[in-house]
Amino acid sequence: MNAKSAISKEIFAPHDERMLGAVQVKRRTKKKIPFLATGGQGEYLTYICLSVTNKKPAQASITKVKQFEGSASFVRRTQWMLEQLRQVNGIDPNRDSPEFDLLFENAFDQWVASTASEKYTFFQVLHNTCQRYLTDKKPEFINCQSKIMGGFGKQREWTMWTPRSMREERRRCAGAETLLHPAERTGNSILHSAADSVTSAVQKASQALNERGERLSRAEEKTEELKNSAQQFAETAHKLAMKHKC
Repeated sequence: MNAKSAISKEIFAPHDERMLGAVQVKRRTKKKIPFLATGGQGEYLTYICLSVTNKKPAQASITKVKQFEGSASFVRRTQWMLEQLRQVNGIDPNRDSPEFDLLFENAFDQWVASTASEKYTFFQVLHNTCQRYLTDKKPEFINCQSKIMGGFGKQREWTMWTPRSMREERRRCAGAETLLHPAERTGNSILHSAADSVTSAVQKASQALNERGERLSRAEEKTEELKNSAQQFAETAHKLAMKHKC
């Protein structure tokens, strides 16, 4: 059993929660230790985990889990409700980077994932979970590669063209078109038609991405239900076998 499966079984299953994703991390900057602090537990591995309750209405949360050196068990540390997450910073949208920041209402952590691909997988699950379980006050995803959010990650220092911003830009330029030569207006008309096509494609891609996220989430829930049912069946069968054996 790998570490993430063990965390799901030991930390979340006993509390009737499902783990949706996890990423192994270490701090980018060393945490300040109080001058009088003593009795540390030694080296440890840290995992940032995303989970949701099985009980309806479902509530999602982010939990920091640690595994100390020499121990096979995992320990639940800090936990935040997903509503407390304010910003997810991918640090660099132009290269594969394992670094990222998480900003909560009352905390800010700077992390380095074990690999860039593990970070991206966690970001995709986190983004889909936010879209599904948060109705308002969704966290801001910034400096993320477009492939993570299907082309909709917000990045600093450049313009992300959305259907709305494209329409606003066309309206802003509409008044100036009356001053142009007829041939220039014809050229602009062609450009606007192309922009409409791009807008339509973006909207369709966005809808397809959201639908895909919903299907994946439903598949995850069904898989977890089947897994729990199989586990309960196995436990019942084992109890019956022991009873008849006695």
